Amino acid sequence: MAVAQPEQDDLDQSKAPLLDHLIELRRRLIYCVIAVVVLFFFCYAFAQYIYNFLLIPYRLAVGGDAQIDMIYTAPQEFFFTQVRVAFFGAIVLAFPIIASQLYMFVAPGLYKNERRAFLPYLIATPVLFILGGALVFFIVMPLAMTFFLSMQQTGADQQVHIQLTARVSEYLHLITSLILAFGLCFQLPVVLTLLARAGLVTSAWLRKQWRYAIVAIFAVAAVLTPPDVMSQVGLAIPTLLLYELSIISVRFVERQRAAEEKKRMEEEIGE
Repeated sequence: MAVAQPEQDDLDQSKAPLLDHLIELRRRLIYCVIAVVVLFFFCYAFAQYIYNFLLIPYRLAVGGDAQIDMIYTAPQEFFFTQVRVAFFGAIVLAFPIIASQLYMFVAPGLYKNERRAFLPYLIATPVLFILGGALVFFIVMPLAMTFFLSMQQTGADQQVHIQLTARVSEYLHLITSLILAFGLCFQLPVVLTLLARAGLVTSAWLRKQWRYAIVAIFAVAAVLTPPDVMSQVGLAIPTLLLYELSIISVRFVERQRAAEEKKRMEEEIGE
């Protein structure tokens, strides 16, 4: 019994830091949930205006002054559409708060130089997501809607008139799915650079996998976008450019690491 006591003490001491981390994680999660809930009610109050703002790509496709007719086919459909709009807006607006809470949870366990290295990625993530969303909003979605509208049969010589009257819920699903897909794909440089810092990938290996990356990127674009060529190419080409940017970023990380290693060796030799 006397021999087992130190082992029991070590076990109790190891439980204490773990419990502290769990309490801290719960506190950070509560802050994130509160932020999302508060912003949800704020966005719901302006859900109609947010939805009309999301219709800008549709308006660009049909012409700035043309009237847009949309429908909902169930009594509760537009209500739940507004709820989804409010939730989507709350997540987008709360992202800086969520990211800051994540950083404050992780930061105490990092060295000072690691904190400085982590901050650029924390800034780059929302910037890249906004760039991906803007590409959808002003280029990809208007082109996709133009393609879908071109299938209408509305001419005077047509015996059968077929006209697009979009459902509010389906349009919301389409544009939010594209914004999320592009926003996540635009995180490729951040992900690959972090993997390089962890020593899991190298610029030479990424360059060697270029052909496979092209196939994978086009396959992902085909899954994440509507079944039209414009949307798929609109996602694939920027992602390929981001893959090339990732290789440059990984090479920069490798050079920085080599310089730090050289400096460390010189200091050891000097000692």
